[in-house]
Amino acid sequence: MTLHVHKYGGTSVGTADKIQNVAQKLIDEKSATGNDLVVVVSAMSGETNRMTELAKKMQVTPSAKQMDVLLSTGEQVTISLLCMALEELDQRAVSYTGSQVKIITDDAHTKARIEDIHTDRIQADLAQGKIVVVAGFQGITAEGAITTLGRGGSDTTAVALAAALKADECRIYTDVDGVYTTDPRVEPKARRLDKITFEEMLEMASLGSKILQIRAVEFAGKYNVPLRVLSTFVEGDGTLITYEDEDMEKALISGIAFNRDEAKVTLAGVPDMPGVASAILKPISNANIEIDMIVQNIAEDKTTDFTFTVHRNDYKNTVQILQSICTELGAEKVIGDDKIVKVSIVGVGMRSHAGIASQMFSALADEGINIQMISTSEIKISVVVDEKYLELAVRTLHESFGLSQE
Repeated sequence: MTLHVHKYGGTSVGTADKIQNVAQKLIDEKSATGNDLVVVVSAMSGETNRMTELAKKMQVTPSAKQMDVLLSTGEQVTISLLCMALEELDQRAVSYTGSQVKIITDDAHTKARIEDIHTDRIQADLAQGKIVVVAGFQGITAEGAITTLGRGGSDTTAVALAAALKADECRIYTDVDGVYTTDPRVEPKARRLDKITFEEMLEMASLGSKILQIRAVEFAGKYNVPLRVLSTFVEGDGTLITYEDEDMEKALISGIAFNRDEAKVTLAGVPDMPGVASAILKPISNANIEIDMIVQNIAEDKTTDFTFTVHRNDYKNTVQILQSICTELGAEKVIGDDKIVKVSIVGVGMRSHAGIASQMFSALADEGINIQMISTSEIKISVVVDEKYLELAVRTLHESFGLSQE
């Protein structure tokens, strides 16, 4: 018997009509294929934000533990309503919260990680022909405390359940009909991909693509769970995320990713001596600020300009920290720029083809786009450019690497 795990996000279950639509889709699939179905759902769209605002009226900084208790109620509403809709259509269904299934997590409230899943009850229900509906985004500690998995955590719930149940496929239903070569709102000629590798999807997700949560893709790759991204509202095959195969190697570049939330800071004129990089980055790390790209330029006078990027929300705090250590290190000044973006090309084809970087840089140069920073990995090249060039850069690279619709 084929087992599929479906996941429906907040926009897919945002109203009573949409929940009824999901119920009908599930019944149609079950009657047409006979597949066993486990369904993971998010809270209805807007509910998490509404509850967060309520919490802030109670506490200036709401307790993480109590936020988990509060936010987990959103999914509980959805699982009950979906089961009602299924039962109204004469389909037997059963709903479970994360704690009832026993999705065991660590105790890192609001960002817990799954440690184990008990599948006995789900397998027993599937054997009886029921559709099993599970609350996404949530779990329970070994001590019995309710936890949540962080933003986009329902994707992780679905993939983890698929892995634990050895499902044939995990289907992520959302408001887009697959993974595109880039954001169609920036490049209207963007093309939906039939397939993409786990590695490429991880890079795309980490570089700004919001389609899937990074942890979910990591989980799927680790346990070899075929993932498919589809639209709840438009029929189609979506995009399959799987391991690399021979056909995939034919494509040099699979997609163009970008991130608007970038800022750049430079500590200029730093004495070039051992330990300086650590002295600069340790206070940043202690402030829980994540650093992305790093460039160090050494001048003839034995000083260095140390430049790195951070999330734009951390820009002001980062500048303040650097200013406080500028004199201590004997540096000249702190320079900052929060009007930059990161644009990246991603593709497993880079492994076996030379000249990708030069093609990228030439294409940008022909459009008068100056590259401020460069970062590479085995299957990606990222550049930092002025934010006013974002759309031009994306469209230029999309055209240069032949990604447009045929």
